[in-house]
Amino acid sequence: MIPARFAPILFGFILSFLMSGIISAIATFRALESGAPFVSQWFGSWMTGWAVAFPVVLVVGPLTRRIVAKLTRPD
Repeated sequence: MIPARFAPILFGFILSFLMSGIISAIATFRALESGAPFVSQWFGSWMTGWAVAFPVVLVVGPLTRRIVAKLTRPD
């Protein structure tokens, strides 16, 4: 198992993996003409998107948590 202190990084890793996959699939599907090799085009787009998404999530995640904390109140 992975030590708990790495939870924020693991969260960002998994979140960016899933989100970039979903978004790149939608964008690739819309951009391709019929008959184009969807899977190979999508996978290339996904890996490029993920390479950007993971560091962005790590940087923007803490900022987003602070903004949400300021916009909400405890129950």
